[in-house]
Amino acid sequence: MDLFEYQGKQFFAEYGLPISPGEIAFTVDQAVAAAEALGTPVMVKAQVHTGGRGKAGGVKFAATVEEVREHATNILGLDIKGHVVGRVWIEKASDIAEEYYASFTLDRSAKKHLGMLSAEGGVEIETVAEENPEAIAKIWVDPVDGLDEETTRAWVAAANLPEAAVEGTVEILLGLYRAYVEGDADLVEINPLILTPEGKVHVLDAKVTLDGNSVFRHPEYAAFEETQTRDERETAAHEKGLQYVGLDGSVGVIANGAGLAMSTVDVVNQVGGGAANFLDIGGGANAEVMAGALEVINNDPSVESIFINIFGGITRGEEVANGIIGALERVDIEAPIVIRLDGTNADEGRAILAPHLSESLQMAATMLEAARKAVALAGKEA
Repeated sequence: MDLFEYQGKQFFAEYGLPISPGEIAFTVDQAVAAAEALGTPVMVKAQVHTGGRGKAGGVKFAATVEEVREHATNILGLDIKGHVVGRVWIEKASDIAEEYYASFTLDRSAKKHLGMLSAEGGVEIETVAEENPEAIAKIWVDPVDGLDEETTRAWVAAANLPEAAVEGTVEILLGLYRAYVEGDADLVEINPLILTPEGKVHVLDAKVTLDGNSVFRHPEYAAFEETQTRDERETAAHEKGLQYVGLDGSVGVIANGAGLAMSTVDVVNQVGGGAANFLDIGGGANAEVMAGALEVINNDPSVESIFINIFGGITRGEEVANGIIGALERVDIEAPIVIRLDGTNADEGRAILAPHLSESLQMAATMLEAARKAVALAGKEA
């Protein structure tokens, strides 16, 4: 779950990180009222799930309430990279002496948490990494050991932050790591982390991605879930409890397990096609789940063929086969389907599917063969 900036700051505040006072506004009048309550000067900041707000005119300084009204009028309804602004964050303006960057995320290859800190904040970290990689100090934190103060101080020293910023940055980084771990986040990022002229280190922006699978531990995240930005396909899939990400290809993908779904997308690309989606049905492949998955994909006009890639484990092959047949009886599928079924009781499953095979319902023995068939069918239909 990607949080809006103001939600990220509220999330950080729960872990003691210093943020500026602010109020969310959905209308121009609410923005003005927020500014009057906070006192000017303030920042008027578009809240969208994308970057580049400043360049698009979505972040403005307002010295007076009249300027707040002007900026809120211009920003609300603004299209920023396909995201229409529906809310603005009115925040007390901060004086800035220096800007830094700080973040934690997971380094899957190292199987550790990756922390990045740079004295060059306020710009995209990708730009810093490309143009001045030595400006980024990195640490890898073993989840078992965690992050201690001594390691954090050495990390701050490696980033060459000024002496005035050291104590405040150490404190914030320790709190940021705690938010990352205890909050079940995939990413926590502060850009910029600022040093004020008075020598205080302060969170000026927040980018937070939470692990949606951790919601059962955090019932309070339901409020964040309600504000997620999804396209129509993703909304329909979410309502059916499916893990779905819309892509821009023509082969619809259904697989059981995130790893297999990602591999399926890769194989489709490898043989010259493009996946229209990532859809993970998890461990369930019964008729109801499969029908829901097929219905979501069937409603995507870009889909020209469907690749169902199932590896049976706890879910047995005959259950998968019966689920697919039952789903096809419930959903009128327009695109041809290619099935690859392997794993537990795969032979029994294939035997159940065999009498139903046709030009529009085909089967392949391997994932590579199935991908080739699906891509070829998508080409014929296109």
